[in-house]
Amino acid sequence: MTKQARIGKTDLLVNPIGLGTNAVGGHNLYPNLDEEVGKELVRTAIHHGVNFLDTAFIYGPGRSEELVGEVVKESGKRDELVIATKGAHKIVGDDVIVDNSPAFLKQSVEDSLKRLQTDYIDLYYIHFPDETTPKDEAVGALKQLKDEGKIRAIGVSNFSIEQLKEANKDGYVDVVQGNYNLIEREAEQEFLPYTKEQKISFIPYFPFAAGLLAGKYTKDMTFNDLRADMPHLQGDQFVRNLEKVEQLRKIAHAKNAQVAHVVLAWYLTRDSIDVLIPGAKRAEQMIDNLNTLHIDLTETEINEIDSIFK
Repeated sequence: MTKQARIGKTDLLVNPIGLGTNAVGGHNLYPNLDEEVGKELVRTAIHHGVNFLDTAFIYGPGRSEELVGEVVKESGKRDELVIATKGAHKIVGDDVIVDNSPAFLKQSVEDSLKRLQTDYIDLYYIHFPDETTPKDEAVGALKQLKDEGKIRAIGVSNFSIEQLKEANKDGYVDVVQGNYNLIEREAEQEFLPYTKEQKISFIPYFPFAAGLLAGKYTKDMTFNDLRADMPHLQGDQFVRNLEKVEQLRKIAHAKNAQVAHVVLAWYLTRDSIDVLIPGAKRAEQMIDNLNTLHIDLTETEINEIDSIFK
């Protein structure tokens, strides 16, 4: 049996290595996605004991939820799986608008339930904050749905610390998803102390800092996709970051492991980080991420990794 972690103060128990599914039906995010490959990825994840699947309306839009829902249904294991999805995007003509109004969030949950072919969602996030809705009112709408049994836990994503505190005024927020990795550690300033104090689970996205921390980049590489605009992958900064990754590689070699596994294992030593959702496009990448569960970092190694990336 894979070890299980509790997500914050919820009753959700999950394998600490979950699966981010934006490459499953996320046609608006990745060109030329094969839906069968995406479904096989989810199937393989479930087969290997991954029970935490993270999706969102805007992946597709709607298509990722549909494909995840199909595979979950065929697996016959709905009650063993923890499904997270997110809403806040409203498509109006050619425009995408962010809406946190209680009425829209309630409708979004109903729509996600249909696409996922389920009668409850384990974790529902407000995907992005809008400009106008008071955040405690937005979360209050989700609390009503939680009381009705339509969702089991409430999350927010991409909120500022001020928005999070407003959202959590009544203590209803269970999970926060935000940007955090060894290169971008701003969350340690305010987010992680607050989530620890409030027993909120913090789920980092971009855990590999757009691939850098997976340990596969070399200094002669150039990028012509969205990575081309990321400062940590350009010029001197890129070279310095690669040097840090080489120091990590020594620790990984000593443990007969890969850099990526050591990085993920380090995140799981942080307060309020209970679970990770590395994305994958292919089943073998997802299986590879599970090697993280075999890594035990010593206190010395944890501190060494901390200081390499200070």
